[in-house]
Amino acid sequence: MGIFSFFSKDKKENLDKGLEKSRDGIFSKIAKAIAGKSKIDDEFLDELEDILIASDVGVETTLKIIKRIEARVAIDKFVSTSELNKLLKDEIVKLLNENTIEVKNTFEDLKGFKPYVIMVVGVNGVGKTTTIGKLANQFMKNGKTVVIGAADTFRAAAVDQLKVWSERSGATFVSHGMNTDPASVAFDAVKKAIEIGADVVLIDTAGRLHNKINLMTELSKIKRVMSKSIETAPHEVMLVIDGSTGQNAFEQAKQFTAATELTSLAVTKLDGTAKGGVVIGISDQLKIPVKYIGVGEKVEDLQVFNREAFVESLLGL
Repeated sequence: MGIFSFFSKDKKENLDKGLEKSRDGIFSKIAKAIAGKSKIDDEFLDELEDILIASDVGVETTLKIIKRIEARVAIDKFVSTSELNKLLKDEIVKLLNENTIEVKNTFEDLKGFKPYVIMVVGVNGVGKTTTIGKLANQFMKNGKTVVIGAADTFRAAAVDQLKVWSERSGATFVSHGMNTDPASVAFDAVKKAIEIGADVVLIDTAGRLHNKINLMTELSKIKRVMSKSIETAPHEVMLVIDGSTGQNAFEQAKQFTAATELTSLAVTKLDGTAKGGVVIGISDQLKIPVKYIGVGEKVEDLQVFNREAFVESLLGL
């Protein structure tokens, strides 16, 4: 395990603090619903269903979880209320494990590609540019050299912000300025990475285009020009979504899934919301692995997603 190992004490403390609002919303409601009961019954399961849906886990995923709890209770014949949280954690983790691949510490593991090219997508305002900056910083701290391509050429703020992040982290910055061809920026960023022997390329993309056809066309063009330099690029297409928007984040994820082939998710702003359950629903429903979660403002608060630690923190275990 490297310095960004999810199970370090500091990372776990940051996770617990970042999910405090979500934990209060779920854990306290479960404790209240189960107070005075000696066993899990249909009435409690109905209440649990309402709690999970209200926490933005999503209807379909909630129903899966409830069915799993019912099956466990039927098999074990008797499950005390004191065992509920552990049982709930076990079933949620199993559900997530069945639906998505295991995510390792990707600040160290680049799957043998050099450079490893990540195209980052997402609507404006979700924290996409900040996520790229934090990723660059953490990759650099892990001894990787990074190139950032400012291919969101429609927003001056995005270009300027990425330049600041690159200077802060020591990453190489590639930009053609405002209102230039995004695909050309992406091509030159990959070319620069090859020239200097960089390990990672992070490509920002526009967060708002007129419609899905425009979005698909632009993203396809960016992917196509990068593949001219590296046939397998991009190696990852990461969607950044704002966890505090709950089910709206889920809808954004569905729209981008329809527009391009997503391979990973980063869920931001979980520290400011009680809607942390959306991570479970999105991971389950879209079958796209959540790789990173944002649980605070600091660079290290962008964490590699670990399902078990996340669910434990959410349930107060």
